Amino acid sequence: MLTSIVGINWGDEGKGRMVDLLAESQDIVVRYQGGNNAGHTVINDKGKFVLNLLPSAILREDKINVMGQGMVIDIEHLSKELARLREAGIVITPANLKISDKAVVCCPFNVAQDCLEEDRLADRKFGSTRRGIAPIYADKYMKKAIRMGDILHPEYLKSRLETIVEWKNLTIEGSYGAKGYTVEGMLEWFDKYGAPLKDYIIDTGYYLNKALDEGKNVMLEAQLGALRDIDFGIYPYTTSSSTITAYGPIGAGIPNRKVQNSIGVMKAYSTCVGEGPFTAEMFGEEAHKLREAGGEYGAATGRPRRVGGFDVVASRYGCMVQATDEIALTKLDILDGMDKIPVCVSYDVNGKTVDEFPSGEALNVAKPNVEYLEGWKCSTANCRKYEDLPAAARAYIEYIEKAVGCRIKYISVGAERDAIIVR
Repeated sequence: MLTSIVGINWGDEGKGRMVDLLAESQDIVVRYQGGNNAGHTVINDKGKFVLNLLPSAILREDKINVMGQGMVIDIEHLSKELARLREAGIVITPANLKISDKAVVCCPFNVAQDCLEEDRLADRKFGSTRRGIAPIYADKYMKKAIRMGDILHPEYLKSRLETIVEWKNLTIEGSYGAKGYTVEGMLEWFDKYGAPLKDYIIDTGYYLNKALDEGKNVMLEAQLGALRDIDFGIYPYTTSSSTITAYGPIGAGIPNRKVQNSIGVMKAYSTCVGEGPFTAEMFGEEAHKLREAGGEYGAATGRPRRVGGFDVVASRYGCMVQATDEIALTKLDILDGMDKIPVCVSYDVNGKTVDEFPSGEALNVAKPNVEYLEGWKCSTANCRKYEDLPAAARAYIEYIEKAVGCRIKYISVGAERDAIIVR
């Protein structure tokens, strides 16, 4: 069976926490897009882990993890991420980690180009994580990227670098006036960080197709959310990859397969890290209290997240785009202390009430129409059955469920693996 875990909103919904939990019933977990520009935080009996590149099931030693061909992999960052996990006692070998030979490598010159462009834009910047993601995806589609499989063929890798480094320096040196890169320097970088990964690199498409034919359960893990998708998100304040369920089989290397169950993850309130329109945003002391209660700081960058009430318009749209069959609602417990809970029920766009998620300038000028639901003013942290929740908390969940048009099956009331209610 093929299942996806995807984000409904702007990212940071708690997908890593849900993958770690639901991976118990899976054989293989696949990251299918993105790079180290976001983090999935997992807390279990071994500690707290922030995973930027590795699938979130890497903490379960009996599960196989795959880095799919839709990813862009900074092998230096991956090397350090692997080292941190091994220091914590996590066993990682080619038996439980597979890397697609078709995934592309995010190189130091991609990171440099990303930083140089953000600096040039100054107050017009897009809010990049400065991890090289947009430049490397651009290189991929210009057919000027190194793929992980190239690491297995040193002479071919050298010939590719001779062409790519010369081309990249035209921009870095010529346009930005910065120091360029050398083929020799890049070969040393690949030898240091790429050579140790050789035994992990395989054709993951054949591997996953065989596993599915054998009846294995495979879960596709997305990075970020629907509203950061390059096509369907808040363009141009998006990521540079496709974050949606429909791309999952492609990014995993199995475009011939269909997802049977799409599980969408969304918070009980809204958060957004980075630039761009965020209609439900709260400000001032109210926002500060919610941010601190939820620990809302980016897992990859540490940037404070913007916060707001639950956004019905954005979440309904996210559920549609992600073709969700079930929803996991996270961080319900963060709302425990609120007297009244704000919900953005619709948008006002130039004096007109809008129920469908807009794009472009219409989204830029949208204002929230907010209603308040009754808070429950008591802790939900120890609740493990739906009936254990306060009546007002159940009413809030059922309101959201009806508003977005999709069943909420999982309710998270804490960061720990067992702090979950399954309806």
